This record gives sequence, structure tokens and C-alpha cells, in this order.
Amino acid sequence: MNLMIIQGFIQRAANLRSLAGPVLIVMILAMMVLPLPPFLLDILFTFNIAVAVMVLLVSMNTTKALEFAAFPTILLITTLLRLSLNVASTRIVLLEGHTGPDAAGKVIESFGHFLVGGNYAVGIVVFAILVVINFVVITKGAGRIAEVGARFTLDAMPGKQMAIDADLNAGLIGEDVARQRRAEIAQEADFYGAMDGASKFVRGDAVAGIIILLINIIGGLIVGVLQHNLDIATAAKYYTLLTIGDGLVAQIPALVISTAAGIVVSRVATDENIGQQMIGQLFKQPQIIMLTGSIIGMMGLIPGMPHFAFLSLAGAMIWLAYYLSQQSVKAARLEQAEVVPPSMMEAADASWEDVAQVDVLGLEVGYRLISLVDKAQDGDLLRRIKGIRKKFTQDIGFLPPAVHIRDNLELRPNGYRITLKGVELGNAESYPNLFLAINPGNVSGELSGTQTVDPAFGLPAVWIEGALRDHAQAMGYTVVDPGTVVATHLSHLINTHASQLLGRQEVQQLLDHLGKIAPKLTEDLVPKLLPLGTVQKVLQNLLDEGMHIRDMRTIVETLAENAARIQDPYQLTGLVRVALGPAIVQQFYPATQELQVIGMDKELEYILIQAMQSSHEGTGIEPGLADTVLRETRAAALAQEKMGLPTVLLVPAQLRDLLARFLKRAVPQLRVISHDEVPDFKTIRVTATVGGKV
Repeated sequence: MNLMIIQGFIQRAANLRSLAGPVLIVMILAMMVLPLPPFLLDILFTFNIAVAVMVLLVSMNTTKALEFAAFPTILLITTLLRLSLNVASTRIVLLEGHTGPDAAGKVIESFGHFLVGGNYAVGIVVFAILVVINFVVITKGAGRIAEVGARFTLDAMPGKQMAIDADLNAGLIGEDVARQRRAEIAQEADFYGAMDGASKFVRGDAVAGIIILLINIIGGLIVGVLQHNLDIATAAKYYTLLTIGDGLVAQIPALVISTAAGIVVSRVATDENIGQQMIGQLFKQPQIIMLTGSIIGMMGLIPGMPHFAFLSLAGAMIWLAYYLSQQSVKAARLEQAEVVPPSMMEAADASWEDVAQVDVLGLEVGYRLISLVDKAQDGDLLRRIKGIRKKFTQDIGFLPPAVHIRDNLELRPNGYRITLKGVELGNAESYPNLFLAINPGNVSGELSGTQTVDPAFGLPAVWIEGALRDHAQAMGYTVVDPGTVVATHLSHLINTHASQLLGRQEVQQLLDHLGKIAPKLTEDLVPKLLPLGTVQKVLQNLLDEGMHIRDMRTIVETLAENAARIQDPYQLTGLVRVALGPAIVQQFYPATQELQVIGMDKELEYILIQAMQSSHEGTGIEPGLADTVLRETRAAALAQEKMGLPTVLLVPAQLRDLLARFLKRAVPQLRVISHDEVPDFKTIRVTATVGGKV
């Protein structure tokens, strides 16, 4: 019962919260029409100042612009609030101004007397200066920054989207994170676009403040002299002080709000708020503070200068520089003290423990790349590698071995290499303080930097400074950080060599995992029907041709069904491929009914079948025929790629295994499928042909 009451209270509170915005807007608009007493005006003017200060503090404590995404709307509401208060106060000033300086409330009277000393000439000058600062300096600069930010954000959206897709494909992030990042990119563009428009409200508010000031002074003189029979001097004193007080009450919060807008759009997004950024970066180098203090001290020694002010400030800065330098020295000594040198060990006799096992997967890095794999230095490559292994497991169907990471002083400082069972698979260089801008083929210009190629896919690329990152994305480059370069390269290589990562241990773990779900499938297969090595070879054959092995149920059922009469792993692979036919076709032709494939001339098929049958007698395929098949297959695959179609060769079942192994090295992008693997509900259209002139 109590829980239901609490839930009802929360629901009512949520409903009231949703009504807060419309009610506030209606109240603001009502203030322009309904007369307000001076006491209520005092409260509302005080509320206006409080809101301005609150907005300024929130803007200074945000780390990203999107954390204050409601700012453009708040800017409009606060501007409307100030204008409605101006209208309400103008009504009271013109109606009751003849009674004295407190006619429009104590707040306006205080600003008219205390801030400008009761001198309306000084008040007009102060008001004019505030308007110039707000209108010409802060608002115009913030509006320009918002305009340029909106333009560059929109231009950079395609590059940022491609970077998200690259991280998603490399397994560094999941679908939910990718969806969230895409939403943030769209929100960022909307925010800067809204700020570009909202800055016009503040500029219009400044213009309205000047016009309202003139109207109040002129209208007050007319009303005071003609209607209330005041002399010109008294009317000028009363109405001008009231008008100046009214203007200052409105312009000071406007100046605070404009400053908040400038802070929001001008700051660079980091994990620190504006105060932490300023303190951390201004006082980061003690030698700069020491030099500044010395210059101020020398200026203080010039005759005629205020010696106390200059010399006292110089002394304070020199002391601060000395204090900061001592703190940095202490921190460095403490860090060195924490590194305990290893104790000398007595030489021990050799044992089997000294036999070092070769790592299945290894990543060796130069000393400048250690920061990428060191958690203490905010390196996130370890997290990325975990994401790669997880995505590989989900896509391919088995858990790959862990990646052993170590430093290697024999490599270049920025170099790294990836090894498989101790053999190098690939190597490249990555620069921790730079970004790699990859040219996907449709960029709009050139970038200054170190020319290179993307180590994973061989695309032209440039190493650039961080300041050029947004510019490069706006030009269409895909910009990635150094950790992503290494992670993408690693992901590409382990996907390419997936069959070599599937050892007997991994196969046994696969069967054990399947046995927990469907024990009847695996209990009689290994070792009663097939040895574990044969099952491993079948799975490796599938992986070699770019297939996944996620459907282990179908694979094991097919092996168990045919193992009594067939033990050859290549024949078993062919039967498994037929069972997996729909999945194979879907991998190359997702969501399409018609398969546009490369066909083979019937006469060539007959010749190859005869050659394959005779090869069992030792004759083999004639070299001239093999050269013709290779040449024409390359041409057909190239034509297929130019049409934007999958490079898939469709052949009879008895030729599939032979041609797949024969063409693998010569045409690596080609995939060979048999007629038996194509489901009956699919239609076939031959777009290119191999042979015909044999």
C-alpha cells in the first residue's frame, strides 16, 4: 500500500514537472499584459539575477556542450523574462514615477542610486558601456563561434559516422554504443545550430534595452511635465534614475547570460570543467610563471610606477613558481621511489619450467607505444583487444586465444608487430600523439602530414596533428586514433587467419560447449565416429574459405550422419557446405532473391572434370589450361567488382573443392560455391563467364 502511494506521488511529481515549461512561458507572457505591484517586481528582478548566476555556474561546470543541451531554450526564456520585466517596469515607471525614485520597487531604486551614485549622467554612461560590452564583444563573438561550430559540425558528420562504423566493424564498440554515438553527433549539430539562432535573441535584447531606455526617458519627461506638473529638472531626475536602474537591472543579468553562452560555445570538450582547465593549463609550467613575475618586477622598478603593486605581485608569482617546481620535483622523486629494483637472484639449475612456450597470438610494441597498453597512462588498447576477441567470438563462432602483449626494444620506437605462433603476420608504426586520416576514396582535398598507408587495408593515409582532426573529417577523411590503428590491424589479421587459431583445444571446447546444450549430438561423434583431428580439419577448411562456424549444430549433425561411410575431411567439408548452403549464400547475398554470379563455360567444366578424374592416375591438369583458367577468372572477378557485385564463382559440386584451392592464392577475393549449395528458392543470373574460348 505504501509502495503504491509513493509511486503515485512520483507520477504526480513527473506530471507537474512536465507542466513547468508551459506554465512558465504563460506567466512570462502574462507579465507583459497584467500590471505588477512594485513588491512583486522586486522578487522577479531578484529571481532574474539568480537565474543568470545559476546558468553561468552550470556552464562553467560542464565538461561537454551536450551536458547543457537545453541552453539555447534557456537563453530564449531568460531573454523573454527580461523583456517582460522591462515592459512591466516601464508601465510602473511611467504611471508612478512622479512619486519618487522608489516608485518601481527597491531593486530598481538600489541600482539607480548605489551602483551609479544617484548620478543619472554616470548611469547613462555605465549603461551604454554595458550594452557595448554585451552587444559588440561577448554576444557577437559567441554568435560567430556558434555559427562556425555549426558549420564545421555538419561538415564533419560523415567522417565521424565513418569512424563509428570503423570502430563497430573492428569490434571496439557494440551496437548500443554506436547508436549512442550517432545520436550524440546529431545532437551536437542541433545544439550548435540552435546556439547560432539563439545568439540573435541576446543581440535583439541589447537593442531592445537601448530603445526601452530612450522611450522611458522621453516618455517620463513628457508624462512628468505635462501630466503631473513637475519641473523639467525634477522630472529628469526621477524618470532618468528610474530608467537607468531599470536598464541596469536588466543588462547585468543579460551580460551574465551572454558570458555563459560564450563559455559554452568557446570551450574545447575535455574531461575537465572550465575551472580545472584554466588552473591546470595556466599554472602547468612554473618557468612561465617565474618569467612573468620577473618581467612584472622589472616594470615595478621603473621610476614613477606604483612600486608596491608591481613588486608585491612579482614576489607572489616568483614564490608560486618556486612552490610549484618543488612540488613537481617531490612528485618525481616519489614516483622513482616506488620503483623497487629487482633483487639479485642466485643462479638456479635448468628445469622444465625454463622451457618457454610460443604465444599463439602476440603483440609486440616499441617503447613509445607502451602508453597505449598501460592502464596507468590511460591506455585503452587492452580494452579494445578484449572487444576484438568478443566480436570475433560472436561473428566466427569460437573463442580465439588471448593476445600476449609485451614490449620489444628491437623494434622502432613507434613500431609494433603482430605474431602468430611466433611468426610475424604484420608490422607497422603508430604515433601516440597523432591521428591517422584514412582516405576512403572520396575526400575533397589534401592534408599536410606524414604520408603512409592504412596497415589493415592498404588505403592511402596521412598522420596528422590533433588540431587538424575536425578539418580532416570535414574533408571526408576517416580519422582514427593510434590505438584504433593497432586494434583494427589486429582485428583484420586474426579474422584473416582464423583457421590457424582453431587448435584441438578450441575444437574440444566447442564440442564440450555444444554438449551442454545438446548432449545427444556430440556423445557418439568423437572419438567413436571421427577422430578429433578430422573434425578440426573440417572446421579449418570452412574458416579458410571465409565461413563462420557458429552453426555447430548443423555441422555436427552432418558429420555424424556421414562419418560411417566417409572419413576424408575434404569430402566431409563438401557435405557440410551443402548443409550450410543457405547460410553461405546469405553471407554473400544478404536480403536478395537473385544471385548474380560468375559462371563457367560448359565445355570448360567438362574439360576440368576429365582432368580431375585423370589426375588420380597421375597426369594432372595441363599447365596451359591452368594458366587460361587463372587469367580468365581474374578478368571475370575484376568485371564483377566494377559492377559492384560479389565476386562469387558458381561451379559443379565435383569441381568446387579443386577450384577453391587452386584459385585461392591467385584471386584471393574470389569465393567458389557449388550448385548444390544454392537453395531451391533462389534464382541465378550469370553476369560474367569463365571460358568459352577453350
